[in-house]
Amino acid sequence: MTAYQSNRGHKKGGRLVNYTGPCAARVTGFGLHGSDESRVAKKSVDLLVRTPREWVAAVMADFNAFLADHANCERKASALAMSMVVKYPDRQRIIPGLIDLAREELAHFAQVYSLMQARGIPLVKDSQDPYVNELIALMRHGRDERFLDRLLISSLVESRGAERFRLVSEAMEEPELRHFYRDLWACEAKHGHVFVEMALVYFDAAVVYARLHELAGREADILRRLAIRAALH
Repeated sequence: MTAYQSNRGHKKGGRLVNYTGPCAARVTGFGLHGSDESRVAKKSVDLLVRTPREWVAAVMADFNAFLADHANCERKASALAMSMVVKYPDRQRIIPGLIDLAREELAHFAQVYSLMQARGIPLVKDSQDPYVNELIALMRHGRDERFLDRLLISSLVESRGAERFRLVSEAMEEPELRHFYRDLWACEAKHGHVFVEMALVYFDAAVVYARLHELAGREADILRRLAIRAALH
């Protein structure tokens, strides 16, 4: 895995905790490498609703809880990418990219965990994510249909995460955390496009975008009715 070492970090009791920059991995064959945004063509669609400002206030009011949830989300994102390798071993053209995504998400988990350690925040047990669970419930039956939906829902989840990391970055007063979440925002936005690129390898664009627009509408409905909490979703 190609990585760069950030010169940023977090001070805790005078000690600087370094971390590797968020966009550490190359997603093979899908135009993602480090923080070079010019290498990634926009393939995902725009989110249909904005995250309310009340969500930002909730996160800032209990940032420790948000960090713990963020760590779990990154770990689960890595596991999801690898689960797709296991479920779809015949989709050989995207397996290298899925492996790289899994590595990168695991690197994000390690970065967030380092921030938690510096603050004395323990990992917490995994909890139900109502946002993700409702999206998963939209996945259709049928091997190809479910495969497509899994990719497109992953794109929407990554795009929503990118939007929320941007909001956290803009609200954060601590410079190092502001930079960290700004970088993470760019990285997650690229993941949203990469999942759509993967879908386009196996399905016609008309099929992909018809379903993606449909799912984006459902994602917006889900977001509108979810309770606000100090969590990524």
